[in-house]
Amino acid sequence: MVEVMRATILVEPGRLILGEKPVPDVGPLDALLRITTTTICGTDIHILKGEYPVAPGLTIGHEPVGVIHKLGSAVTGYHEGQRVVAGAITPAGWDNASLSGCGSQCGAGTVHGWKPLGGWRFGNTIDGAQADYVLVPDAMANLAPVPDGLTDEQVLMCPDILSTGLGGAEAARIRPGDTVAVFAQGPIGLCATAGARLIGASLVIGVESNPDRMAVARRMGADDVIDFSRVDPVSEILRLTNGRGVDAAIEALGTQATFEAALRVLRPGGTLSSLGVYAEDLRLPISAFFAGLGDHTIRTTLCPGGKERMRRLMAVIEGGRINTAALVTHRFGLNEIEKAYQLFESQQDGVIKVAIRP
Repeated sequence: MVEVMRATILVEPGRLILGEKPVPDVGPLDALLRITTTTICGTDIHILKGEYPVAPGLTIGHEPVGVIHKLGSAVTGYHEGQRVVAGAITPAGWDNASLSGCGSQCGAGTVHGWKPLGGWRFGNTIDGAQADYVLVPDAMANLAPVPDGLTDEQVLMCPDILSTGLGGAEAARIRPGDTVAVFAQGPIGLCATAGARLIGASLVIGVESNPDRMAVARRMGADDVIDFSRVDPVSEILRLTNGRGVDAAIEALGTQATFEAALRVLRPGGTLSSLGVYAEDLRLPISAFFAGLGDHTIRTTLCPGGKERMRRLMAVIEGGRINTAALVTHRFGLNEIEKAYQLFESQQDGVIKVAIRP
């Protein structure tokens, strides 16, 4: 008799259901996790809306916290019953991209070893984490044990949101004493704000209009938060920097307006770190781009994954350097997944992130 599990299945753009699927078989290098906590990401909303296409019938979700239920025959160094997280990005670990420190673009199986977005498998090219179980490929490259003193909710942001937000701050090449603007204080923007503070920025300016998120931004490390519904953020940031502009701007929403505003507040030679998932072509305004002669750097980031990245992020949390507790605002059972999606997509009731527990 085939053992079945519950899974959040994308039927078609605009429609998902909680259905049943067989519990995955475990290959030699795999691990089967029993999910204890997961969450919904803004990228899942893009998938649901059809703005980022994935195959119909896929189980979505890419942020697993769980317990090892079964290990592949070749997996060593772990044991069944062990608490672990796996990153949203699960690189093979042996491909050229991974060995170059770019596991997000893992090219396992290609001739040259590189593939755009190739490390993002959960809920993109293989079944994801919004289910009772998830199969983790290349387990020895991707499973990170959870320290005993940390709860599921404390590490829930590590697989994606914290890794992405901190990655955006790292990509911005922030140095101690820098001035940084972070456009949009959703979950990723809030983690980028915390990351900018952690790295050593002396002034962190958030841009947001939601009062709840503005308050959380201050808790996460923003010195000032500009309400873009009341004032023009570009003018206000230039005023706060005496016309100089910021050393780094982090764009964490994925729209033309926020990308352009981030470019317009950069000082010459500054870095724009782009974290947004864009649904249409971007335009570079020639005046903000200084006709291509402003020595600007524009960098994109797909969240770093792999077990060492997860270990480091959990160490940051365990050491009290970043506290993500304020990000989990609502909790649901897996059987309430459609309700959780409705709330998260609507951004009502002060929601930032939801915790889903099977």
